[in-house]
Amino acid sequence: MNYSLEIISCMKILDSSPHLQVADVYCSACECALCSDCVPEHEEHPKVPLSEALEHHRIILQERLGAVQTRLPQISDALSFVKEILHQLTSQRGSIEEDIQSSFEDLHKQLDVRKSVLLMELEVTYGLKQKVLQAQIDRLLRGDEDISGVCTQTEEALAGEACAANLQVERDLAERLSELAHLCLPSQPEENDQLDLILETDGLRKSIHNLGTILTTSAVASQSEAMGAGLEQSIVGHPASVTIVTRDKSGGACKSGNAILSAEVFTPDGSIVDGEIVDHKNGTYEFVYTVPKEGDFSLALRLYNQHIKGSPFKLKVVRASEAEGAKRRGKSPGQKKKGSKRASSALGTPRRKTQNPIEDDLIFKIGTKGRNKGEFTNLQGVAASCGGRILIADSNNQCVQVFSNEGEFKSRFGVRGRTPGQLQRPTGVAVHPSGDIIIADYDNKWVSIFTSEGKFKAKLGSGRLMGPKGVSVDQNGHVIVVDNKACTVFIFQLTGKLITKFGSRGNGDKQFAGPHFAAVNKNNEIIITDFHNHSVKVFTPEGELVLKFGSNGEGNGQFNAPTGVAVDTNGNIIVADWGNSRIQVFDGSGSFLSYINTSADPLYGPQGLALTSDGHVVVADSGNHCFKVYRYLQ
Repeated sequence: MNYSLEIISCMKILDSSPHLQVADVYCSACECALCSDCVPEHEEHPKVPLSEALEHHRIILQERLGAVQTRLPQISDALSFVKEILHQLTSQRGSIEEDIQSSFEDLHKQLDVRKSVLLMELEVTYGLKQKVLQAQIDRLLRGDEDISGVCTQTEEALAGEACAANLQVERDLAERLSELAHLCLPSQPEENDQLDLILETDGLRKSIHNLGTILTTSAVASQSEAMGAGLEQSIVGHPASVTIVTRDKSGGACKSGNAILSAEVFTPDGSIVDGEIVDHKNGTYEFVYTVPKEGDFSLALRLYNQHIKGSPFKLKVVRASEAEGAKRRGKSPGQKKKGSKRASSALGTPRRKTQNPIEDDLIFKIGTKGRNKGEFTNLQGVAASCGGRILIADSNNQCVQVFSNEGEFKSRFGVRGRTPGQLQRPTGVAVHPSGDIIIADYDNKWVSIFTSEGKFKAKLGSGRLMGPKGVSVDQNGHVIVVDNKACTVFIFQLTGKLITKFGSRGNGDKQFAGPHFAAVNKNNEIIITDFHNHSVKVFTPEGELVLKFGSNGEGNGQFNAPTGVAVDTNGNIIVADWGNSRIQVFDGSGSFLSYINTSADPLYGPQGLALTSDGHVVVADSGNHCFKVYRYLQ
């Protein structure tokens, strides 16, 4: 039966009319309560007792109340989420406002300094010219005065009578006149009057007009979508790509770039495979990734930390031979599942004893997958302090874990969040000579500074960084930040003041494609691993290229996406070769020396690495959820 609110309205009518008597009957056809006078008119209609109708109506009302009340927690969650986004938006506005104020104050100072310099140059230049001309004027005035005086004396002598008494005076005047007749006076200007000013203000005005841009987009995750073969399958060791189309709340395609996208390929056990997102600046993006082993994976695509339509996607990764065979048979590679063994960490040319002066062994490893102390989920950056500590950036657990050189757990700090002091996705870690701990927070887009005890002190780079991955410290105590998303290296003072930056997206000598980590040698040169360009690049602190080595491949000195990097006391460069799951050693000029022997317990997707204070190599074995320490004799 369908009972409506007409029961209530009819009851009110009946109650308000003293002449109508309720018949305790409800007409199901007309959906109303009947009075005694109306019952004959509804004789042909189905009727039920009014009490039954009222009870049934109450049941329906209660059900609908329950259904609506279930919306309240959803609305509350949505309200909290939107409020958090508004809070972040407000916080970001404040941070950008501070940057604008600071930047323009610096520009004002530079303009004032330049004005003072120009005024000083004007005074100096004018003074030099004025001194020359004034000296010439003084000499001419003195000459004029001398000549005029002698001429007057001579004229007076000639006006008098010639006599012996005046003979000597006239002889002196004649001699003086002879001298003045041959007096050398500067008749031509000894300086010029040129004093001009060139102010190239047109270019400056244009630069000022274009100075600074507020970047934003209206893209939302719930409307954005992905497409491409890389959503479903890829081949081991071969790049695969996915195209992401961002849309606004109404489903309209966004026409501008700069949206904050993140993408991860991960196995069921949580192993993470990194890739690179290319912004086409027209609202579309391309995610390029390479998976080093076959199996079943998931691909998560997030926009502003929310899954886009269909994410996460199921991904099948197969070997090239299997894919080719399936293609010949007309079958999809995903229809056949075949096991494989992980390759040795020393892929390519076998080591020769004469070429490898370094003997290395695994000393110990720490960690399994998990969220407790000494457990990891996607560990990335590694640092070692001179005080005998090993620091691990435990990315997906949103914390940094600290161990002794012997592997004993000491502490951990940082919890998930977006406010200063809370880590969202720590990727890089370094130790400052002051003892402060420097952490690159990829998703928060800033670098956090903590005390040696793990107490938050400050942040730097907010509003400038897009995706900081690796951090290091140079000989001057400056903080080097590798921005993976912006493909730029930033150098800051510990106070947060930007000193310089260099690099852009591309494959040129001073360009990067997904740079990862950094190290600094004794010459204060900066060593950067260029992930998708499969190379290592060395720069001066000013950003000038000093050295580049490496190419794509599996042989000695070749890389398949290098990640972690460190420098030993002899200047040798140690590089984690992520795609080839190995560690290579080079001399300071980039010549291949050796592999670190990791074949007994192979690495899988090594990330950050560092040299401990007791001379060992520690590496984040990301795919195996542990870090490993190797003996390393320099």
